[in-house]
Amino acid sequence: MKISNLKSQISNFKFQISITCLVLIIAATALAQRSPFMRREFRPELMDRNGVPEWKNAERFKSDVFTFVRVRYSSGGGYGGRGGGSWATDWPDSDLNFSYRLQELTALESDPNGKILELTDEAIFDYPWMYLIEPGRMSLSEAEVAGLRKYLLNGGFLMVDDFWGDLEWQNFYDNIKRVFPDREPIDLPLEHEIFHCVYDLKIKPQVPSIHSDWQSGYTTDRPWDPTAREVHYRGLFDDKGRMMAIICHNTDLGDGWEREGESVEYFKQFAEKWSYPMGVNIVTYAMTH
Repeated sequence: MKISNLKSQISNFKFQISITCLVLIIAATALAQRSPFMRREFRPELMDRNGVPEWKNAERFKSDVFTFVRVRYSSGGGYGGRGGGSWATDWPDSDLNFSYRLQELTALESDPNGKILELTDEAIFDYPWMYLIEPGRMSLSEAEVAGLRKYLLNGGFLMVDDFWGDLEWQNFYDNIKRVFPDREPIDLPLEHEIFHCVYDLKIKPQVPSIHSDWQSGYTTDRPWDPTAREVHYRGLFDDKGRMMAIICHNTDLGDGWEREGESVEYFKQFAEKWSYPMGVNIVTYAMTH
């Protein structure tokens, strides 16, 4: 083969590779623009409400509504890929359903869409309540640690949900101790106001996930793990005794919100009886203390 022909073929090959790379970059960019998980901002116009009704709040209350804010945290290697990560578990159905039920069952006006925010986003200080799910593999950056500490000490309230067993507890504990090295989460007794402020609960609710456990006949999320069988609700308090966070361990309240339309029996036994009442109590307590 002549050198000139070889050079021509190499040139054509390089051109084809360049075109292929360009197409892949364009496709990846389009995918990132379409997927709310691949972008830093939350885009409700891309969210499938899956039948959850929408509503409009009175114009005069548009800045005074309760907003379900989900924490988008890092798990060591970043925030997760296209499917999100542990922080995105049960999204968006749990957020939408809970916001709808809160609007329906209480006098609190709720935002119909909610938000997803990172702990490093200054916007978190506009919202008094945030929800953080599945912290069993959470690995906060130093910036996230600082952001969460500032948020909680400035009056914010955090609800932590859906993690099971001693191993996941230890991972969460290691992270929260970086936030507050001098504070310990305290087990809340059943007599605490948070279990009675709206709904008078007779036990501390334990809600199993619907697919991997309840439909298999189990009542906890990890029936093979004896450390996952006892439910715990722990509070984290500031120097004045205000609860800054409630930590719901060995229970999955969010699945009760998310799955309410999948099984009438599961809805009646867990969502209606435990998940929504406990969630309403937590929000009411947080917003009035």
